[in-house]
Amino acid sequence: MSTAKSTQRPGLRPKISKNYIATACHSQSPGKLYATIAFVRDAVACDRPKPHNRPVAETVWQQRIRRAETLAAQHPYAGQILAFYIQTARFQQDLYHRLERASAGKTHFSPSGPPELPELLASFPAFLALVEKQAPARMAQVAHDLSQSHSSSWTDLLNNFWSAIGQAPADPSEFLAMAFLQPYAEFVRSRVPLQLKGYTHSLCPFCSRSPALGVLRQLGDGARRNLLCGFCLCEWEFRRIVCPGCDEKDHAKLPVYTAEEFPYIRVECCDTCHTYLKSIDLSKNGLADPLVDEIASVPLDLWAQERGYAKLRPNLLGM
Repeated sequence: MSTAKSTQRPGLRPKISKNYIATACHSQSPGKLYATIAFVRDAVACDRPKPHNRPVAETVWQQRIRRAETLAAQHPYAGQILAFYIQTARFQQDLYHRLERASAGKTHFSPSGPPELPELLASFPAFLALVEKQAPARMAQVAHDLSQSHSSSWTDLLNNFWSAIGQAPADPSEFLAMAFLQPYAEFVRSRVPLQLKGYTHSLCPFCSRSPALGVLRQLGDGARRNLLCGFCLCEWEFRRIVCPGCDEKDHAKLPVYTAEEFPYIRVECCDTCHTYLKSIDLSKNGLADPLVDEIASVPLDLWAQERGYAKLRPNLLGM
C-alpha cells in the first residue's frame, strides 16, 4: 500500500491510499480530496448533538437512526445530509409498520405488482410535506410541486419508478419515489422466498436493480464481499475481484482506494467502464451500518467523481 504525502499538518485531514492494483502503486495526490472535504465541511453548518444516554436500539430502523446521529456528531460536514436522512428513516419506519399491520393475515405477495396499497398512497402527502420541510432546496421544491398536483400523478410516479428496474433514478422526483417506496420494497422482499444459493449475478435477485454499495463481512481470516441493493435492501454474495458494472476481471483495472477519515470504506473503481462502488468493511468496523455510513462518506463520492468515475447507482438521497 502506498500512502500519498500531504503538505497539510498531520491529522488535520485524511490521506488517500491506493490499496490494490496489480502493477506498481502510484500515490494519488490528495489535495483535491482535502479541498473537497473542507468544502463540504465549511458549506454545511451543523451543531454537534450533545451526548446523552440512549436505550439499546430494538429495530433495524432505530439502529440506522442511531448510527446516523453518531456519524453526524463525528462528521459535521455531513450533518445536514444525515439530519434529512434521520427524518426520512423515521417516516420509513412508521410506513413499514403500517404496512405490516395492514397486511396481517396475508400470505401471498407479488414482487411484480404495482404499489397500489391504499395505506401506501394515503401516506404520500405526509411524505411530501416532510421532504418540503426538511430536504435541501431543490428537492423541497419538487416535493412542493408534487403536493400541488393531482393524486393520479402520484400513482403514475410511483408505478413508473417501481417498474423502471433497468434505469437508475436521475430526476429529483424519482429520488423522492425511491425514498418513499424503499420500505415497501423491503417489506415485500422480506416476504418473498428468494433462492440466493448459487446466485452469481450483479443485479439484485429480487428487483433486478444495480447494487448501491458493497459489504465486506468477516469470513475466516479474510472478508466475504456481498452486494447490497439500495432499494429493497437485498444482500447477496459476489466475487471480490469482479466489476459489478461490466464484469471486468482484470485486477490491474480494478483499483481500490481508501481515506484515513474512512479507513473501513473502500472506493472500488473500474478503469474499463469508469464506474465505482463504495464497500463498507464490517471486518474493520463492526459498528458501521452499510446504508448509513455510505451516505455519510460523501467526500469519497466527490473524490471519485473528480477523477472521472461515475457511481454505479446513487443512494436514496440522490448521491
